[in-house]
Amino acid sequence: MKNTFTLCITLFLGLSFCQTAFAQDPRFAQFYAAPLQLNPAMTGVFEGQFRMAANYRELYSSVLGNQPFRTIAASFDTRHEVSRGNYFGFGAQLLSDAAGLSNFTRQTGNIGASFMKQLNGGRYASSEQYLIAGAQIGAGQQSLNWNKLWFSSQYDEANAAIRFDDPNGEGFLQNTSNVYADFNAGVLWYALFDDNQSIYFGGAIHHLNTPNVSFLEQSNPLPRRWVAHGGGEIPFTRQLSILPAVAIMGQNKAMSTTAGANFRYTNREWRELALRAGAWGHVVNRLDNGVTFDALTFTAILEMERWNLGFSYDVTMSNLALANNGRGAFEVSLMYIQPAKTRVRMSCPNF
Repeated sequence: MKNTFTLCITLFLGLSFCQTAFAQDPRFAQFYAAPLQLNPAMTGVFEGQFRMAANYRELYSSVLGNQPFRTIAASFDTRHEVSRGNYFGFGAQLLSDAAGLSNFTRQTGNIGASFMKQLNGGRYASSEQYLIAGAQIGAGQQSLNWNKLWFSSQYDEANAAIRFDDPNGEGFLQNTSNVYADFNAGVLWYALFDDNQSIYFGGAIHHLNTPNVSFLEQSNPLPRRWVAHGGGEIPFTRQLSILPAVAIMGQNKAMSTTAGANFRYTNREWRELALRAGAWGHVVNRLDNGVTFDALTFTAILEMERWNLGFSYDVTMSNLALANNGRGAFEVSLMYIQPAKTRVRMSCPNF
């Protein structure tokens, strides 16, 4: 069983590195710490009464100064048993993403639900398995400040200067898109062999309805984004294990792959304290020169009973390193899980 389990993890991660990647939607390097952003089927998949998560990512401040790409997300989800071993999950999330000089901002919010079906479990079962399906419905809006952009008609060639007070000649009438509806759906399967040995696979499709996000009269549909992710936990001892994982995303012609692993050490005491540390590679497809190793991410996570606090830093590995000296993105995640009130609980993997 252990050999088969390890082989499944190894093959999945190996295949993932053959993919190319870059997504138009914002992404988190600590994707496992933003579960509802990753896959609607992750709603309710945790051991406890309810879960709250917050994520912050700041990208390329070394190049863009005080106007870097900033992504902020927050989520809440809970779970209720509907029959023995089967559950309904409910959740909500918000996201705000801002980028660049024009203050281009996208804001989204949605609510979601999932159904968790137990496939295998019990005292004499060799594993506990669940199949989960989830969906989200929400709304979003995009905005930017045209007055902070300049166009060729505003360029004073004689003085090599930009005249922001001159008309830009573009005729832009609005700074925001219309509020649009958004639909996401996903599935997840996992098997738990022990409290530190597991495997899982999932997939999701975001923007199923390809909403119109145009600032102008003509249509500008937001392409669907698909996600495939998987991973697990492999124990070395009762205290030490490794958690490999991968997330592959594709949107229109862009693709992104983040893969790597965190080592986890726990004291195995009643008031459990655990430390994680690891490294992750981010591979993207540059449309002009093929696949590029974009960044190497280093992570550190502290688990303190109900709290998980994670930090990560991206070291730029692409040609952009010549401009930012390798200083890419900083990211922090915070998660709180309220323990269940009863002894009967749903067992979930460590993500």
